[in-house]
Amino acid sequence: MDVSNQTIFSVSELTLHIKRNLESLFASVKVEGEITNLKHQASGHIYFSIKDAQCQISAVLFRGSASKMTRLPKDGDKVVVQASLAVYAPRGTYQLVVSSLDYDGVGDLLLQLHQLKEQLQGLGYFAQERKKSLPPFPKTIGVVTSPTGAVIQDILNVLTRRTAGFHLILNPVKVQGEGSAKEVAQAITQFNVLKNVDVIIVARGGGSLEDLWAFNERCVADAIFHSKIPVIAAIGHETDVSIADFVADVRAPTPSAAAEIVLKEKSALLERLGHIRQTLRSSIINRAAQFRLKLDRYAHHPIFKDPYALIAPFSQRLDDVTESISDQMHLKIERLKTSFENKKLLLAAFDPKNVLKKGYCIPFSEKGGHVILSTKQLKPKATLSLMFSDGDVSVTAQEINSHE
Repeated sequence: MDVSNQTIFSVSELTLHIKRNLESLFASVKVEGEITNLKHQASGHIYFSIKDAQCQISAVLFRGSASKMTRLPKDGDKVVVQASLAVYAPRGTYQLVVSSLDYDGVGDLLLQLHQLKEQLQGLGYFAQERKKSLPPFPKTIGVVTSPTGAVIQDILNVLTRRTAGFHLILNPVKVQGEGSAKEVAQAITQFNVLKNVDVIIVARGGGSLEDLWAFNERCVADAIFHSKIPVIAAIGHETDVSIADFVADVRAPTPSAAAEIVLKEKSALLERLGHIRQTLRSSIINRAAQFRLKLDRYAHHPIFKDPYALIAPFSQRLDDVTESISDQMHLKIERLKTSFENKKLLLAAFDPKNVLKKGYCIPFSEKGGHVILSTKQLKPKATLSLMFSDGDVSVTAQEINSHE
């Protein structure tokens, strides 16, 4: 576009012209350089700059492109990016919109990694249904890592802080360089042969793809896949992802996080027991205080100051009952005496002797001595005895007259 120095543009017009020309001219470019000033946004986009010894250019890796990458970039990485040039009109700046990137010197490794990942995925190495659950309360923890460096110390520090009395067996290996993959695989297999641990942590610190390559080897993937003991993989930093992470039963973002995970259930249980202990202690203290308060009230109650006051009402009631029973017994006896006298008088009224005093007599047979009730019981000249009130008279029946 030929622009005369006499042409006057608005800022928007000039920016639009630049945008059209630059973006069409650099629609697809490859740029080589070192990543610096990298920032992850909550949106998932990643902003950074690519620099060389003299210059730098802004770049953005949008979330959609970033999600397709097996390894995300970090400061210091030397990369070759595939990008398009874009003008950001609101600020009048330009930047590279990155669609993909390769790490300098690791293109072949990335290809190998991608091919092995697809192969193992097809064999079911990453299947969720084959992953084993971690033991909730492991007695012995096996660790496969370097005996030197920060990783084993980080794991020990976390375990010591979270719980006491744990048992850890370190199977020391090289975690980088020639022969490291074979050592890691053999250590995992050895734990399975000896069956002396409940869970295995395979760990190392962060590093480049080359540094972590031992954990992308097929032999390590096989050892983890065939392990009968649950395996936690903690390879590198959170953004580093290896084949071992995909095959392992659990992936931890860092070695310290692996130590947290392995004792998660035990730590949670101990924490719950601590809360329960504190609750019980508070409850016992409160109940004791309540009982103490009750005892104090009882101790100052009038009943306990004068014990007789406790039994006085019952004693008085006993006296009342005793007196009532005594009165009732006296009344009963008097009524019985009166009834007895009445019956005595009644019996006296029917006493034959009292009737005889009125001029009557009772005839008895002379022989049998029984009372004669009818003239039919007598014969002429029969001898009988007459009982009067003051004595007996023996008589003979001269004549018997019946009134029938």
